[in-house]
Amino acid sequence: SASLLIKDFDELTSFLGDYGLFQILMIVLLSLSAVPCGYMGVIVVFVSDTPEHHCNTAGLCNETEPCVDGWIYSTERYTIVSEWDLVCDNAWKVPFSTSLFFVGVLIGSFISGQLSDRFGRRPVFFCTMALQTVTALIQAASVNWVMFCVLNCLRGLGQISNYITSLILGSEMLNQSTRVNFTLLGHSLGFGIGYALLPLFAYFIQGWRMLLVAAAIPGFLFIPTWCVIPESPRWLLQKGRVEEAELVVRKAANWNRVPVPEVIFRARECSDLMQTYTYMDLIRTRNMRNITISGVFIWMSVSMVFYGLSLNTSNLNGNIYLNCFLSAVIDLVAYIATWLLIKRAPRPVLLFSTLMFCGIMLLIMKLVPEDMDVVSQVLALLGKMGVSGAYCFIYVFFTELIPTVVRNMGLGIASTAARISSIICPYVIYVGVYNKVLPYLIFGTISIMAAVVSVLLPDTRNNKLPDLIKMCCSTARHTCREDKPQSTGEKTQS
Repeated sequence: SASLLIKDFDELTSFLGDYGLFQILMIVLLSLSAVPCGYMGVIVVFVSDTPEHHCNTAGLCNETEPCVDGWIYSTERYTIVSEWDLVCDNAWKVPFSTSLFFVGVLIGSFISGQLSDRFGRRPVFFCTMALQTVTALIQAASVNWVMFCVLNCLRGLGQISNYITSLILGSEMLNQSTRVNFTLLGHSLGFGIGYALLPLFAYFIQGWRMLLVAAAIPGFLFIPTWCVIPESPRWLLQKGRVEEAELVVRKAANWNRVPVPEVIFRARECSDLMQTYTYMDLIRTRNMRNITISGVFIWMSVSMVFYGLSLNTSNLNGNIYLNCFLSAVIDLVAYIATWLLIKRAPRPVLLFSTLMFCGIMLLIMKLVPEDMDVVSQVLALLGKMGVSGAYCFIYVFFTELIPTVVRNMGLGIASTAARISSIICPYVIYVGVYNKVLPYLIFGTISIMAAVVSVLLPDTRNNKLPDLIKMCCSTARHTCREDKPQSTGEKTQS
């Protein structure tokens, strides 16, 4: 008996080139789809901000009593806090509503992988975009806090599912060099631009209801792209739909105006990809087990620190709009810097450096005197730059580490774990009410721990995207080699 030879997808489709019309169009459209995900993920900074307020003392007296006549809020911004009096005894509802958004993100991270692996990347991409858009519109009409929280959870589900699925869809349609540029310069920049647009929207639209409406409108612009964005040919091959995969590739070749081989994929060569895989395959072999466990911890750490620093913008001294904008600009700088370094530095070294830099900057804040607010702000922004670089980079890194047959499940598990830490994140920020520096010390410590774990991962630089579990990299030797086919779906054939 002999192992079945599986030809590489990138080699079979190399005649398409790197940057033809098809690739450019996919990069642009899928990167633009990340823009709404960018501002939807942090819009809570303005929707749930607590304006300056004081007790309504219309009837003056010299006695001390509970604030039974309500509160008077600053008219600078109108948020859910001033709408439903979420202060004093009800102040806990603010971080709770934010946590429910991340509960939705947690659920979306878990089910989006299963749904897109079963039904395809394309339908899940468009359905989750519709969910994110429609729930934001309905949320703007919330009649009470409970309704707002339920819709916040659904919006979180749509936001992360759409972000992950669009990233996977683009990564699987592009070759190695184009894929890295798409993830860092395209998809991540789209997310960062959406984040940077948020304070601009919020500055001119200071009512939380209209802000949600304005955030939902761009989602409708993607309806016509249903006719343009195809299904992932890698996923089609995995499902044994060889003719449909060839149709997608021939369509791409037609757009790029390049000649096409008479036969692109042979059904015999795709038989290994047609097997059924489960979540157990993520830990079945030693290589996959090491990648999965290390990846889960790193994703949890990076997500908590990234969203913690993003959502804590309103607690920094100074103008909330300027702070949010600077935080977004720092993200864009981090994405570009990561893109410049990714071609030169080994993957584990780059991840270690960004996380360690973030941790050191945040821990130094403990040494800054309380009256030196500007120094603290600069250190917080530098820490944010480090974790932002790691945040966009882990999508590239783990897409390269996890094989096609379990990629969406693997990224879904990692993202699910990350959202568990994101749920805790608002309460870590809430600790800042008692000690402003403590949240930064917690985030800094977690960042350094993740940096240490990152050295266990192998370098996937210049490697082809693995299709099968036996093609994944070895974490033990920091090299890429074939793992033993212990999965039932990857047995040798005679």
